[in-house]
Amino acid sequence: MNETDEIKINVVIAERNFRLTIKKADEDKVIKAAEMLNERVKSYKQTYNYRDYQDLLSMISLQIATLNVKYENDAAYKDQFLEQKLDEISVLLSENIDS
Repeated sequence: MNETDEIKINVVIAERNFRLTIKKADEDKVIKAAEMLNERVKSYKQTYNYRDYQDLLSMISLQIATLNVKYENDAAYKDQFLEQKLDEISVLLSENIDS
């Protein structure tokens, strides 16, 4: 990463400040992610009546990790399906070119 491409930002997650060095192009994504986490912390805090941020962040981490696993599985299935369809198209093309 080029030094001119890096910026330092402060984000607050669960009332804790974090100073990060990130790519300038990622700034909006990092800020949006921090906002999303804070919204979930607020929601979980109200819903589950927890006061301990470590518990809340652990629950949110599990939820996000579960979604990540689901999306990885979905992507693998779609890749396999796409590969199968491309193989079928390849066979059809080969048959018609040889004719």
